[in-house]
Amino acid sequence: AETTAATTTTVALTDARKKKKAHLPRRVKHSQQIPLDILNNEALKEAMKILPDNYSFEIPKTIWRLREAKSKRVALQFPEGLLMYSLLISDILEKFAGVDTLVMGDVTYGACCVDDFSARALDCDFVVHYGHSCLVPVDPTGPIKMLYVFVEIGINVKHLVSTVEANFKPGDNIILAGTIQFTAAVRTAKRKLASKYSSISVPQAKPLSPGEVLGCTAPRLIETKAKGQDGSLGATKEEDNAPTVIFVADGRFHLESLMIQNPDVRAFYKYDPYSRKITLEKYDHSRMHQLRQKAIKEASKARVFGVVMGTLGRQGNTNIVNRIKKNIEEAGKEAVIVLLSEVFPAKLRMFKSIEAWVQVACPRLSIDWGHAFQRPLLSPYELEVALDLQKWKSIYPMDFYKRGGGPWSNYHPETKRVIRRKRKTRRKPIKMAYEEKQQKE
Repeated sequence: AETTAATTTTVALTDARKKKKAHLPRRVKHSQQIPLDILNNEALKEAMKILPDNYSFEIPKTIWRLREAKSKRVALQFPEGLLMYSLLISDILEKFAGVDTLVMGDVTYGACCVDDFSARALDCDFVVHYGHSCLVPVDPTGPIKMLYVFVEIGINVKHLVSTVEANFKPGDNIILAGTIQFTAAVRTAKRKLASKYSSISVPQAKPLSPGEVLGCTAPRLIETKAKGQDGSLGATKEEDNAPTVIFVADGRFHLESLMIQNPDVRAFYKYDPYSRKITLEKYDHSRMHQLRQKAIKEASKARVFGVVMGTLGRQGNTNIVNRIKKNIEEAGKEAVIVLLSEVFPAKLRMFKSIEAWVQVACPRLSIDWGHAFQRPLLSPYELEVALDLQKWKSIYPMDFYKRGGGPWSNYHPETKRVIRRKRKTRRKPIKMAYEEKQQKE
């Protein structure tokens, strides 16, 4: 009887899964192998020599994807540091993929700035976004196709490994992370160090890649016991073996995100792959918490809020903006929505009647530069605190693009962007006369 019940349950579950699966939109599948006529093209290999060897621009893959999509007009989007290669790549793609290209010159801070809207307005049918991971969902069956090229940068992993071995003991708890360009090197270094360091790991804040950290999104590295809601820092659960973080990057912006999310980690080191130096990095958590709580306290007294929706690419999330507007109005206050591609103190000073601001663009704008604005400039999380919808957290949340983030983040059920695809109705197969006759027999 037990076996029969188990079997019945399994069948029921299987049928339910089949029904659920039948309603899901089909994914666009691509062949996983680049054709040999592209890989073995000697002229293409020669043209690619003009690009730096250690930068993976994925030219053959891009050509293949453009051909497969039968693309005609392609928008190329680069961060500032890669714009110097934009015209070289443009020439190569035009010659070997047979497409027209245009380079989008607006500032690009991250994957949140992917500008498929402008590309569509310019009659492009494909966007190639360089230098960032794919965070913003774009309909793969829609009118414009997307390709994200991370541009992984090859570094001297052997030097990174020897630097770690020379500065840290085998018993140390090591955590390796970095920006998207160096995550492949981080994972390789972890494998090489695993035999010497029994406690070595590469963290992940999904949907980011393992080891990847954004300026607004970072993983929690250790569990904490909060000391209180007054802004005091948490205490580590494992004081005796507190982790040491080694972050591979040439700047501090992304590292600071990891530091803000993990104030209880004792030591953060930055390994610069260009200078090949490792440095101990510090962050003034108390000062940051003090400044942000002061801004929140001042904003809580405001009657009129300006809600800035960032229009630089896909920075702004209308679901978050609508939620903010609803919360402000339910608190008996007034909300005025303002669209801006970039947020400057001089620009916001022009709005004389606005008593406090909340911006849906980048949380770091409030954290790093909020003190430079005449009126309080809050992040979505800070507004929740100002309206008494959330308690101030002893660990400032850096979860803007993290699954399981708060209601102020992009992957929360209330604010998540949803791709609405048109369902294709399947036609019933037409039965011929002889088929009907055979079935009756």
